[in-house]
Amino acid sequence: MTPTTAGSETRIYRSGAGRQAATRRRRRVALLVVAVIAGAVALWLGPGEKALREITLPLRHEDIIRQQAREKHLDPALIAAVIYQESKFSDRTSAAGAKGLMQILPSTARFIAKRSGGTAFVPSDLGTPQVNIAYGSYYLRYLLHRYGGNKTLAIAAYNAGETNVNRWVSRAGGAGSFTRDDIPFPETRAYVDSVFRHQKDYREHYPRELGYK
Repeated sequence: MTPTTAGSETRIYRSGAGRQAATRRRRRVALLVVAVIAGAVALWLGPGEKALREITLPLRHEDIIRQQAREKHLDPALIAAVIYQESKFSDRTSAAGAKGLMQILPSTARFIAKRSGGTAFVPSDLGTPQVNIAYGSYYLRYLLHRYGGNKTLAIAAYNAGETNVNRWVSRAGGAGSFTRDDIPFPETRAYVDSVFRHQKDYREHYPRELGYK
């Protein structure tokens, strides 16, 4: 065997060995990816499902939500979806001064208190989940009534205010002609889409907690 031939065979051997090693590495990576995905699925479907849902789709105060849904004739999943969108079920005050789980402005709360007979209401009451969810649910029902049951308009008004929505409705030629695409604010379009999506998610993942079963 000549030196040239031996060198060529060595290079061929090393090249083949390198390809085999690369193939083994790719297989190991693929198996690792499959294992991670399988673990995530097992966590979602197995005992860890509730813990994972608590992170991705939290739910608190479901007893109050059920109560207010019955009293205000609302879908409890809609109330939960608005709370999720507004605060992720975390009590907070926004830069604009909106308070609590359903992010109600004190001016809106005073309007609700006047309409509902809440003569003893003070803005600090909005920090109480019972009051906050009751007032937010009342406002949702008011908006649904205001816009003839049109959920898109009601949810848009919850985010952008009645003044803006009234202007958009007029521009669209009336509530009957209004569609989601007539909302000019990207933030409000995204808000409406998210509320409807999470309403479906809450109904699907929390049927017992929200009173569907």
